[in-house]
Amino acid sequence: MTERPPQRTPNRQLAALISEAGFSNAGLARRVDQLGLEHGLDLRYDKTSVTRWLRGQQPRGTTPALIAEVFTRRLGRRLSAQDLGLDACAPVYAGLEFAATPEEAVDIVGGLWRKDSGSHAELRKIAFTPAGLVVPSRDWLIGRPDERVGRGEVDPGHLRVPAQGRSAVPRQRRESDRGPGQRVTNGDIAALRSVGELFRALDNAYGGGHARQALVRYLEHEAEPMLRGTYGEQAGRRLFAAAADLTRLAGWTSYDIAAHGLAQRYYVQALRLSQAAGDRAYGSYVLVTMSRQAVYLGHGREAVQLARVAQQGVGSSAPPVVQSLLYAAEARGHGVLGEARACTTTLQRAERALEAARPGDEVPYWARFFDEAQLADEFGHSYRDLQQYRVAAQHAERSLQLRAPGFARSRLFCRVVLATARLGLGELEQACQLGAEAAQAAGEMRSARAHEYVREFERRLEPYRDAAPVRGYRDRVAALG
Repeated sequence: MTERPPQRTPNRQLAALISEAGFSNAGLARRVDQLGLEHGLDLRYDKTSVTRWLRGQQPRGTTPALIAEVFTRRLGRRLSAQDLGLDACAPVYAGLEFAATPEEAVDIVGGLWRKDSGSHAELRKIAFTPAGLVVPSRDWLIGRPDERVGRGEVDPGHLRVPAQGRSAVPRQRRESDRGPGQRVTNGDIAALRSVGELFRALDNAYGGGHARQALVRYLEHEAEPMLRGTYGEQAGRRLFAAAADLTRLAGWTSYDIAAHGLAQRYYVQALRLSQAAGDRAYGSYVLVTMSRQAVYLGHGREAVQLARVAQQGVGSSAPPVVQSLLYAAEARGHGVLGEARACTTTLQRAERALEAARPGDEVPYWARFFDEAQLADEFGHSYRDLQQYRVAAQHAERSLQLRAPGFARSRLFCRVVLATARLGLGELEQACQLGAEAAQAAGEMRSARAHEYVREFERRLEPYRDAAPVRGYRDRVAALG
């Protein structure tokens, strides 16, 4: 006797919400498809699909989360897949929301950390979406400051401070050592800062893939319990600032391993955490980071817009070094677009701003990397993109002369820029020598960007593949394994 399929229960929760939202079945399907496109998904649902969901069929994959997001946007309140009577799954949209409150921001970013620290490989395959840049940057620019971030009352007299000379990096706690609700101390926040410096140095020297997963686990097991702990207003602002910095760094290291959709989500959440911190300047730095990713992926228009939002957000009160950094980011976007005049004008503004900096100026810790070497690097990249190879080579050479050895990946990028410029000037042998040095350095890093820089240079060599210097280059690279 043939076994009957299990009887499905009609989804009354979904039906009620469809009625409340005023959707037709076709209208809901169309909105789910449109939201999927924002996240790089080619979905083709129709009114029949919605009819099946109402009859109790469960949509697959990340679709339940997309449906929930459609209703969240329509009804103006956060709804989960379970609220719609659907099975929960890893939400593909999670992380692109600019949370309404600090508490919601912690929920969103905490969920992102937990998913990323597990074996959710699909999270690292989510596509980058230019459309996902608009709302967060707008909400940051026009949003009101958070009036309160503290959780509970904390007596400042009981906050412990690390002893002089003692490392602020904490021992690895067991899960039982800290739980939600425990008091956050000055030492805890100092530890987050120290951990950020440690992972930043590893990233600069060895690439984002070297310790990215350890950073994400640290955020999950250390930062999230702190954010859910007890702290006053002042400590809370500093805690959110430290968490924003580590979250931006998690995005940066994800970007470096080509997990671009995941990186984008980390950046959006770092932007929201910086707002909770009340740190407008750091928010501008997050936007610049987002702009740099857009440049790398060829979205020049979005890169320019992000840099301009950052400039508008901090105004003219920012230190000259920060202003220079923001102008340089905009210039890179103009370079990708081939807008030579706008690019040159903005680079000149960046140069003048950096020249206005004085030794006694107070510069945020995150902007201290932006010096003459970095500005020369920005010039080199921009003029390379504009195919003005002679001036690109001059600036790339200057950057390499000034750049500290610890910035190994940046030196590699600049060496490839110089190699490309030499190739554009017809100096094939020098170009191949520089390219081989870059390829050797890339072999010692866990950085998808480093390898992509080398591959891009090799594509430019293809028209000269039979020339002796190119054959020599291929032999040297092959010997590296």
